[in-house]
Amino acid sequence: MRDGLGAVQSALVLGGTSEIAGEIVRRLVEQRTRRVILAGRDLERLDTVADDLRAAGATTVECVAFDAADTARHEAQVEEWFRGGDLDVVVAAFGILGDQAEAEQRAAAAVDVARTNYVGAVSVLTPVAEQLRAQGHGTLVVLSSIAGERARRSNYVYGSSKAALDAFAQGLSDRLVDSGVRVMIVRPGFVHTKMTAGATPPPLATTPEVVADAVIEGLAAGRAIVWVPATLRPVMTVLRHLPRPVFRRLPI
Repeated sequence: MRDGLGAVQSALVLGGTSEIAGEIVRRLVEQRTRRVILAGRDLERLDTVADDLRAAGATTVECVAFDAADTARHEAQVEEWFRGGDLDVVVAAFGILGDQAEAEQRAAAAVDVARTNYVGAVSVLTPVAEQLRAQGHGTLVVLSSIAGERARRSNYVYGSSKAALDAFAQGLSDRLVDSGVRVMIVRPGFVHTKMTAGATPPPLATTPEVVADAVIEGLAAGRAIVWVPATLRPVMTVLRHLPRPVFRRLPI
């Protein structure tokens, strides 16, 4: 449970080596979160993040193996993570960008993106939601993307996977109404990270730090959807309703 001042006491981070997730959980620890579970594929990198969190004040930081593509293990893993006690916040921050050009030519490359970003998310977040519902409280933070608002030809494989994830999170949020559990969907634009290194940043590009600040603010305010930066909301509203012949002519 949150403490008497409403601060998050415990958090599970799926995709613990994500730069955005790292910034989010650091801010949580600065606000008195003391128990953290970091889940990811690279345990060595998770250990580095864990050391930083302990230095920042976390008293218990556990690093656990998690692969979004290994769906057969997810239910058992989730049960194990929750066995140690209630979790106030679960952050789903894993995902891959993939190579659009390769995905257009090789079905396997496209499937890898879909399997990680959508199928893997559905597989792990379904039991997470059930555990949160059973404990009667908690917030699930889902890192979506504006790429899912309207798939663009330059990254439609990634965009379609995020569109599916976003729709799943919205439906899950509706299902959990009145359960004590909230779902917060985060829709950042282009974020300067290792995943996007080498790509030309568009206007309104942001950083992991800015996304993390918006997430923390959204948690405090009880928001259902967070746009980062906030100006992307009206921009994407316009793009979403452009006639397709016009949309196809845009250099995006």
